[in-house]
Amino acid sequence: MPEPHLRAADVDREAVARRLDAHLSTGRITVAEYEERSARAWAAKTYGELAELTADLPPEPAGHPVSLAKQPAAAADRPAGQPACGPWAWGGSLRAAWAGWLTTGLIVLTVWLATSLSSGELLPFWPIWVIGPWGAVLLARTLVAAPARRGGPSLRA
Repeated sequence: MPEPHLRAADVDREAVARRLDAHLSTGRITVAEYEERSARAWAAKTYGELAELTADLPPEPAGHPVSLAKQPAAAADRPAGQPACGPWAWGGSLRAAWAGWLTTGLIVLTVWLATSLSSGELLPFWPIWVIGPWGAVLLARTLVAAPARRGGPSLRA
Protein backbone atom coordinates (compact mmCIF):
# COMPACT_ATOMS: atom_id res chain seq x y z
CA MET A 1 0.00 0.00 0.00
CA PRO A 2 1.26 3.55 -0.64
CA GLU A 3 2.38 5.82 2.18
CA PRO A 4 -0.08 5.83 5.10
CA HIS A 5 -0.67 9.59 5.09
CA LEU A 6 -1.87 9.70 1.45
CA ARG A 7 -5.58 9.92 0.77
CA ALA A 8 -7.38 6.77 -0.36
CA ALA A 9 -9.81 6.57 -3.27
CA ASP A 10 -13.13 4.74 -3.53
CA VAL A 11 -11.43 1.94 -5.46
CA ASP A 12 -9.02 1.45 -2.51
CA ARG A 13 -11.90 1.33 -0.02
CA GLU A 14 -13.73 -1.15 -2.26
CA ALA A 15 -10.65 -3.40 -2.46
CA VAL A 16 -10.43 -3.52 1.35
CA ALA A 17 -14.18 -4.20 1.59
CA ARG A 18 -13.82 -7.12 -0.84
CA ARG A 19 -10.91 -8.49 1.14
CA LEU A 20 -13.00 -8.27 4.31
CA ASP A 21 -15.82 -10.10 2.48
CA ALA A 22 -13.42 -12.91 1.65
CA HIS A 23 -12.13 -13.13 5.21
CA LEU A 24 -15.70 -13.20 6.54
CA SER A 25 -16.61 -16.04 4.18
CA THR A 26 -13.59 -18.06 5.31
CA GLY A 27 -14.40 -17.52 8.99
CA ARG A 28 -11.39 -15.40 9.90
CA ILE A 29 -13.60 -12.58 11.17
CA THR A 30 -17.06 -12.59 12.70
CA VAL A 31 -20.09 -10.81 11.27
CA ALA A 32 -19.81 -8.14 13.97
CA GLU A 33 -16.12 -7.59 13.14
CA TYR A 34 -16.94 -7.50 9.45
CA GLU A 35 -19.67 -4.88 9.92
CA GLU A 36 -17.44 -2.70 12.09
CA ARG A 37 -14.40 -2.99 9.80
CA SER A 38 -16.47 -2.54 6.65
CA ALA A 39 -18.03 0.66 8.01
CA ARG A 40 -14.57 1.92 8.94
CA ALA A 41 -13.26 1.00 5.47
CA TRP A 42 -15.89 3.07 3.71
CA ALA A 43 -15.24 5.99 6.10
CA ALA A 44 -11.43 5.80 5.78
CA LYS A 45 -9.68 8.81 4.35
CA THR A 46 -6.08 7.57 4.18
CA TYR A 47 -4.19 4.42 3.23
CA GLY A 48 -3.04 4.13 6.84
CA GLU A 49 -6.63 3.88 8.08
CA LEU A 50 -7.32 1.18 5.50
CA ALA A 51 -4.16 -0.77 6.37
CA GLU A 52 -5.21 -0.95 10.06
CA LEU A 53 -8.38 -2.85 9.08
CA THR A 54 -6.54 -5.84 7.60
CA ALA A 55 -3.24 -5.71 9.55
CA ASP A 56 -4.15 -8.83 11.59
CA LEU A 57 -5.36 -10.79 8.55
CA PRO A 58 -3.17 -12.90 6.25
CA PRO A 59 -2.45 -11.43 2.82
CA GLU A 60 -4.16 -12.86 -0.24
CA PRO A 61 -1.82 -15.08 -2.25
CA ALA A 62 -1.58 -13.80 -5.84
CA GLY A 63 -4.08 -15.60 -8.04
CA HIS A 64 -5.55 -17.56 -5.12
CA PRO A 65 -8.59 -17.00 -2.96
CA VAL A 66 -7.98 -15.81 0.60
CA SER A 67 -8.86 -19.24 1.95
CA LEU A 68 -6.71 -22.22 1.16
CA ALA A 69 -9.78 -24.40 1.55
CA LYS A 70 -11.09 -26.36 -1.43
CA GLN A 71 -13.31 -24.41 -3.80
CA PRO A 72 -17.05 -25.18 -3.67
CA ALA A 73 -18.19 -28.19 -5.68
CA ALA A 74 -20.73 -26.03 -7.52
CA ALA A 75 -18.02 -24.79 -9.87
CA ALA A 76 -17.32 -28.39 -10.82
CA ASP A 77 -21.04 -28.92 -11.48
CA ARG A 78 -21.04 -26.15 -14.09
CA PRO A 79 -20.80 -27.52 -17.62
CA ALA A 80 -17.52 -26.89 -19.43
CA GLY A 81 -17.48 -23.55 -21.17
CA GLN A 82 -20.50 -22.34 -19.19
CA PRO A 83 -19.97 -18.86 -17.75
CA ALA A 84 -20.34 -18.29 -14.01
CA CYS A 85 -23.73 -16.64 -14.38
CA GLY A 86 -27.35 -17.67 -14.19
CA PRO A 87 -28.08 -20.35 -11.64
CA TRP A 88 -24.36 -20.99 -11.14
CA ALA A 89 -23.53 -17.42 -10.15
CA TRP A 90 -24.22 -18.06 -6.47
CA GLY A 91 -22.86 -21.58 -6.38
CA GLY A 92 -26.16 -23.26 -7.19
CA SER A 93 -27.25 -25.62 -9.91
CA LEU A 94 -30.15 -25.75 -12.33
CA ARG A 95 -31.87 -28.14 -9.94
CA ALA A 96 -31.54 -25.58 -7.13
CA ALA A 97 -32.80 -22.80 -9.42
CA TRP A 98 -35.87 -24.87 -10.33
CA ALA A 99 -36.45 -25.70 -6.66
CA GLY A 100 -36.38 -21.98 -5.84
CA TRP A 101 -38.81 -21.25 -8.65
CA LEU A 102 -41.17 -24.01 -7.50
CA THR A 103 -41.04 -22.89 -3.86
CA THR A 104 -41.72 -19.28 -4.79
CA GLY A 105 -44.48 -20.37 -7.16
CA LEU A 106 -46.20 -22.36 -4.42
CA ILE A 107 -45.97 -19.41 -2.04
CA VAL A 108 -47.47 -16.86 -4.45
CA LEU A 109 -50.16 -19.32 -5.54
CA THR A 110 -51.07 -19.89 -1.89
CA VAL A 111 -51.25 -16.15 -1.25
CA TRP A 112 -53.40 -15.63 -4.35
CA LEU A 113 -55.72 -18.50 -3.40
CA ALA A 114 -56.03 -17.32 0.21
CA THR A 115 -56.84 -13.75 -0.83
CA SER A 116 -59.32 -14.97 -3.43
CA LEU A 117 -61.08 -17.21 -0.89
CA SER A 118 -61.16 -14.49 1.77
CA SER A 119 -62.61 -11.94 -0.66
CA GLY A 120 -65.30 -14.35 -1.84
CA GLU A 121 -64.42 -13.89 -5.51
CA LEU A 122 -61.74 -15.03 -7.91
CA LEU A 123 -59.15 -12.25 -8.07
CA PRO A 124 -57.04 -11.60 -11.17
CA PHE A 125 -54.29 -14.20 -11.47
CA TRP A 126 -51.31 -11.99 -10.60
CA PRO A 127 -48.89 -14.88 -9.76
CA ILE A 128 -48.34 -15.33 -13.49
CA TRP A 129 -46.21 -12.15 -13.42
CA VAL A 130 -43.94 -13.75 -10.82
CA ILE A 131 -43.66 -17.33 -12.01
CA GLY A 132 -44.15 -16.86 -15.77
CA PRO A 133 -41.07 -14.83 -16.80
CA TRP A 134 -38.86 -16.57 -14.25
CA GLY A 135 -39.99 -19.99 -15.45
CA ALA A 136 -39.45 -19.02 -19.09
CA VAL A 137 -35.87 -17.90 -18.37
CA LEU A 138 -35.16 -21.07 -16.41
CA LEU A 139 -36.60 -23.23 -19.17
CA ALA A 140 -34.44 -21.50 -21.78
CA ARG A 141 -31.40 -21.84 -19.53
CA THR A 142 -32.12 -25.53 -19.00
CA LEU A 143 -32.49 -26.16 -22.72
CA VAL A 144 -29.25 -24.34 -23.49
CA ALA A 145 -27.34 -26.11 -20.71
CA ALA A 146 -28.65 -29.64 -21.42
CA PRO A 147 -26.43 -30.36 -24.47
CA ALA A 148 -23.39 -28.96 -22.66
CA ARG A 149 -23.94 -31.36 -19.76
CA ARG A 150 -24.08 -34.28 -22.17
CA GLY A 151 -20.87 -33.09 -23.83
CA GLY A 152 -22.53 -32.13 -27.10
CA PRO A 153 -22.75 -28.77 -28.78
CA SER A 154 -24.93 -26.26 -27.00
CA LEU A 155 -27.26 -23.73 -28.58
CA ARG A 156 -24.81 -21.01 -27.60
CA ALA A 157 -22.44 -19.64 -30.20
